[in-house]
Amino acid sequence: MNFALILFVALVVTGGIWLLDALVLKRGRHKTAKEPLLVEYAKSFFPVILVVFALRSFLVEPFKIPSGSMMPTLLIGDFILVNKYTYGIRLPVMNKKVMEMNNPERGDVMVFRYPADPGLDYIKRVIGVPGDLIEYRDKKLTVNGRPVPTTNAGTYSYVGSGLNYITAIVHDEHLNGVGHTMMTEPGKPSVYPSQVVDFPYRENCSYNAEGEGFACKVPAEHYFMMGDNRDASNDSRYWGFVPDRNIVGKAFFIWMNFDDLGRIGTTIR
Repeated sequence: MNFALILFVALVVTGGIWLLDALVLKRGRHKTAKEPLLVEYAKSFFPVILVVFALRSFLVEPFKIPSGSMMPTLLIGDFILVNKYTYGIRLPVMNKKVMEMNNPERGDVMVFRYPADPGLDYIKRVIGVPGDLIEYRDKKLTVNGRPVPTTNAGTYSYVGSGLNYITAIVHDEHLNGVGHTMMTEPGKPSVYPSQVVDFPYRENCSYNAEGEGFACKVPAEHYFMMGDNRDASNDSRYWGFVPDRNIVGKAFFIWMNFDDLGRIGTTIR
């Protein structure tokens, strides 16, 4: 469901009714006559819809985390806020950039429209920016020939699909000098080559047939994304690069989780 489009239609309809009444209909009514109920509702809802539309289009937009692909950074049920202007001002609905701001950096947690179906919003971490050579072999990440520093940070246990109890190894990973947590599961391959689909610039990537790893050269105006739950994430390893035009914004804050109130107010890094 394209909520931005629904808001835009509601804005146009309520604003149009209000304007039509002010310019045409009002002149034909007696001064003591009551406004039609439709006009009254339109005048009441238009300012509210306008404020909501402007806020979520240009400032911040709320999202709910539906899956565990970003654990342990983000949990299922986290309600997050996404900065809509840090990567440039974009026209609502069309998502066309009209003002340049900052570019996504390695390590950012970014919301974007899924390249294979732009009607879906995904959230992953930026691993590679345009021109980067990304390699991931035996669970070790390398960017432009330099290993990304990681340190062991214990374990994390959770209930996965099929009610399987999973214990993963947590790592502190440092991209661009900024640390974040990610986790891997012992015994799982770095990538499942059979699940890789044909995607634009597929020729930029090479995969080891045994699943030991891959290497990808990020094309211009595209980004390489991976989930922090590395072995349970459907990401750029499988469906390719995220074009700049698909960017929604940068995730920065957890404002609610009804299952774990202690997560309220957590900054995303």
